[in-house]
Amino acid sequence: MTDDRTLCTSRTLPFSPEEIYGAFASPKLLAAWWGPEGFSNTFEIHDFREGGRWKFIMHAPDGIDHPNESKFEVLEPNSKIVIHHDCPPNFRLTVELTAEACGTHVTWNQVFEDARTAQVVKERAGPANEQNLDRLTRVLERARNAV
Repeated sequence: MTDDRTLCTSRTLPFSPEEIYGAFASPKLLAAWWGPEGFSNTFEIHDFREGGRWKFIMHAPDGIDHPNESKFEVLEPNSKIVIHHDCPPNFRLTVELTAEACGTHVTWNQVFEDARTAQVVKERAGPANEQNLDRLTRVLERARNAV
């Protein structure tokens, strides 16, 4: 954590910024990789535009459903995505995509409303964010091989 409210994850993935951005823009792809290992998603709304809503249910492996509602605040194609998670725990997720010779460096910063919430969420969100990137990698590999 860079400060007491921020959780950071970053990694270089072997895909172009266009491929990674596209994995957010496509509800089919996003539903396949969003969330920790073992989770699945049902999207009710995926209005991928600035100000657009994203409403979905994350289905945990233990059978518990987790309703989620967010808003796409900033969408800079192939560069930056800012999502505000509008239900507890409230946070702003900023995903930055930087092209590199071997792919794209993904920086994933979650800023929570307060330090106490960040500390509580950190225990599960840190590993979950890494699993998100693992799942994104697998989904993009399958998409690339399907072409």
